Amino acid sequence: MTRILVADDHQLLRQALRRALQESGFDVVAEAGDGEEAVRLVTLLRPEVVVMDVTMPVLDGIEATRRIHAATGETKVLVLTMHDEDSLRVKALRAGAVGFLTKDCAMQEVVETVRQVAAGDTVFSPEIAASMMAEFPLIPDGTTNGHEVDEVVSPLTKREHEILQLVADGHSTAEIARALFISAKTVKNHLASIYAKLDSRDRTQAVLSGMRLGIVQLQ
Repeated sequence: MTRILVADDHQLLRQALRRALQESGFDVVAEAGDGEEAVRLVTLLRPEVVVMDVTMPVLDGIEATRRIHAATGETKVLVLTMHDEDSLRVKALRAGAVGFLTKDCAMQEVVETVRQVAAGDTVFSPEIAASMMAEFPLIPDGTTNGHEVDEVVSPLTKREHEILQLVADGHSTAEIARALFISAKTVKNHLASIYAKLDSRDRTQAVLSGMRLGIVQLQ
């Protein structure tokens, strides 16, 4: 059973999230009312997934995510916030979050996203990639911020390229497996190879590396 920690300074929301997650078969091992408490509890309990609010007292959710990612490297953080801003998405992903939802989404969407995250998927959208790539724009004349870009040969196999492009299009592991008529385990093996070749820790970094190399595109 997947172990979950819920971090939010609003008690009613924490209770609603706990109830929805427990009814869906998750084990909610703890709740935290601020970011510092969330970091302490994650270090102590080592849950698989944290549902993390951004705006919290003592320590905000972005810094808490950064500390959790540095301390464990295994606990996955899904950010849940009232603020739908590109800059906040970028900060969350850079801190190590693997997903980003706004609080106006349905509770069932939170549950399904937690399920995806627990299964090893990064909840990735083209909009997030576009926001992050805006900081490293590729100029049409073949330069990046005034510097020449050397022609790059893709280090990926044809199948790995297909999978990375599907990730960039926002597909989950299960969806990629169905689309390519292979098993989810095979997809995960390919993703591990892609991460190693592109020196990336997760889907977001791999897609960004692929975009910088010009081997994947946003649709």
